[in-house]
Amino acid sequence: MRTLYNICFTALFWVCFPYYFLKMWRRGGWQQNFGQRLGRFGARVKHSVTNRHVIWCHAASVGEVNLCVQLIRALEPRVPNLKMVVSTNTSTGMAELNKRLPGHIEKIYYPLDFPGPVSKALRVIHPKAVVLLEAEIWPNFLWKCRSRRIPVFLVNARLSQRSYRGYRRLGFIFRKVFACFSGVGAQSEHDARELVRIGCRPDRVHVFGSLKYDAAAVDHRRVFDVGALLRQIGVPEGAPVLLGGSTHAGEEALLADIAQRLRERFPDLFLILVPRHFERGREVGRELENRGVKFIYRREITNRTRLAERSLQCLLVNTTGELKHFYEEADVVFVGKSLLAEGGQNPIEPAALGKAMVFGPNMQNFAAISTAFVEGGGAVQVPDAAALETAIAELLAKPERRAEMGRKAIQVVRENTGAMEQTVRMILDRLPTDQTYVSPLGREE
Repeated sequence: MRTLYNICFTALFWVCFPYYFLKMWRRGGWQQNFGQRLGRFGARVKHSVTNRHVIWCHAASVGEVNLCVQLIRALEPRVPNLKMVVSTNTSTGMAELNKRLPGHIEKIYYPLDFPGPVSKALRVIHPKAVVLLEAEIWPNFLWKCRSRRIPVFLVNARLSQRSYRGYRRLGFIFRKVFACFSGVGAQSEHDARELVRIGCRPDRVHVFGSLKYDAAAVDHRRVFDVGALLRQIGVPEGAPVLLGGSTHAGEEALLADIAQRLRERFPDLFLILVPRHFERGREVGRELENRGVKFIYRREITNRTRLAERSLQCLLVNTTGELKHFYEEADVVFVGKSLLAEGGQNPIEPAALGKAMVFGPNMQNFAAISTAFVEGGGAVQVPDAAALETAIAELLAKPERRAEMGRKAIQVVRENTGAMEQTVRMILDRLPTDQTYVSPLGREE
């Protein structure tokens, strides 16, 4: 089984390598610490973990980094004698980790899932426990952890239908892989049932809800003043703002066309576009230019930028990690990847800020969450582009409706917090018995 997996993985790796290398190259920063992906660590990393008991947390990319940061903040005070190490797969994820976590927490790249790099990485880091966020499943890593008797936890776990079908189809490999987990925190009962069907042990699967509710509810630190930035580029005080968050191909052009038409009713309507992948910025920019939209790239704005009032119609955010701050100034938020692509993006961050949200029919990756907001009156779900334009126009015209939706969205977030503490408790309860931790009341256990 392992031999078959490694043959297939090696073949697939080299077939896909040009595509993934191009993505790394476009994002930039891929050369730095590239050897860590092969299990090669420098003296600084080795020194920081030598003779230390380590908990290794993994956040695959930017989307998981916020959760990982909040989990570490909740977990670290409870295990003061343990060293925290956090890994990611992407340079953008690494940039966010370096920006948001203090220097005493070691940040590394996750090894490629070949036996050699995985073994080397585990020998250097030598973790007492590993925490994986969401559905980051790499068989060699899990097999090697099991052979070393390292407990591995899968937290905030969910499965898309595509992933579920794939794991079921390859059950002869993945059933034993999923059986490796010492504890699993599922987002919903549905996720829990599917995780058990593909191999997780029933007694180790728990339904805690989504960590994203807790992460959104507690992270209100202001990095920069978005309102002041909008004034810099000439957006009038009180102008309505439509924001497209984590948009995918085609959705930016669609929102630009909708905004152009709605300016007949709302002349000062300002559009903010935040593509899910910042490297698509130039591509989106060309689409806006073809439509005659007056816009500026986020990276072009400096402290000296001062533009005439009403000189622009759109801000194109070609940076990473700033979306949550732009939500603060939005009047209406469109949740991306929900209309012209499948899966959807996280609606919890704008909801926690009390923003009126609209998303399309394709929220498969956030099915339970999106349903909670729609049923709770905190969001509107539309079937197509025409209905999206109608919904946005109605919300722009009715500030009292936007305020009511915002209040209801915040209520849904409040009602669903608590997964973080349950997740931390699951990890602490299953740490090796030679470790001590601090309880919420401050005593050692």
